[in-house]
Amino acid sequence: MNAQSAFPEPAGDLNAQSLRADARRESLRLLALLSPSLFLVFAIIVVPIGWLFWLSLFDEAGTFSAANYARFFEQASYIKTFVTTFKVAFIVTGACVLLGYPLAYMLSQLPRRAASICLIFVILPFWTSVLVRTYAWLVILQRKGLINSWLIDLGVISQPLSLANNLSGVVIGMTHILLPFLVLPLYASMKTIDGDCLRAGMNLGAGPVATFRQIFFPLSLPGLASGVVIVFVLCLGFFVTPALMGGGKVVMWAMRMEQTTSLYSNWGAGAALGVVLLVVTLALLGLFQWLLGARATGVWSSR
Repeated sequence: MNAQSAFPEPAGDLNAQSLRADARRESLRLLALLSPSLFLVFAIIVVPIGWLFWLSLFDEAGTFSAANYARFFEQASYIKTFVTTFKVAFIVTGACVLLGYPLAYMLSQLPRRAASICLIFVILPFWTSVLVRTYAWLVILQRKGLINSWLIDLGVISQPLSLANNLSGVVIGMTHILLPFLVLPLYASMKTIDGDCLRAGMNLGAGPVATFRQIFFPLSLPGLASGVVIVFVLCLGFFVTPALMGGGKVVMWAMRMEQTTSLYSNWGAGAALGVVLLVVTLALLGLFQWLLGARATGVWSSR
């Protein structure tokens, strides 16, 4: 008789082994269920990004080199376009926050029926093409457009304002198009805030401003962060509105990629632009997530 038969395993060890085996089988079943989705993600996201990175490593002659990336440091136009892209993205994101947060807060405080009606007007622009909305803004903001004509007729100004074919026109058009992408997740986050928390703060002596600043605003940060990330990322890849509203004076990264591939047929340089934009965007999103996590930790640890 060997030692294992003389001293059987305790029941607790047998139960632990059985639980680990069940957990492994459960993981395999979940992996089998997720395998079609994982394959789809791999096919439409991982493979194109990998192909983009591989294509960026070849110059116009088809030689393996880093010339496409060295061009960023050799040509000032690349750096200027890069700075313009992120400048517009930050300005538009900030404008959406300034306009969208009060709007979402107002919607969250309305009765359900009234809020549903108002949300229709927030979602209504999605039913119209981005191209149509951009041309509409051109009609409104051009030198002989509606705004300048009204202001001149009212005697407010004597010369038309330069509202289109510049940075101002790009910011106005992009803010109008991207504003719903911030309002909707922010409104959803605000609606989940328990009103008892606000009433408890007011019962403890906090005024409306202090209640909003110390309770409501921190609880709405997840929705605000989601909206900011969505708007910022969409700004970086926007093409139609900057191309039309900028009048060729505001060149963003997506426009530069289009020019590089369509006009100069340099797919390697265009792919390098996409890779650089992707890497910088991921780095900024990681930094934003870290700052937001540190901010949330600091807010709640101080209570």
